[in-house]
Amino acid sequence: MADPEKRKAYWRANLRLTLILLVIWFTISYLFGIVFVEQLNAVRIGGYKLGFWFAQQGSMYGFIVIIFVYASRMAALDRKFGVDE
Repeated sequence: MADPEKRKAYWRANLRLTLILLVIWFTISYLFGIVFVEQLNAVRIGGYKLGFWFAQQGSMYGFIVIIFVYASRMAALDRKFGVDE
């Protein structure tokens, strides 16, 4: 990828994807697990309070999903800009 404009566009798309996924991760792990825990505890899933579930399980599951989304989206982005392996 020799074209500087193409490199900038690739990097901009990469940063945009990363920032979106970081905001989702922050929302799941911090906001749902800590800040809004009392409101979420009003809902129960499988006998457990939803706020507790987000703090204990939801953030881990969310992070795993984010890893797979990032890998697949970056593979598509690499193919789009011709830097795939």
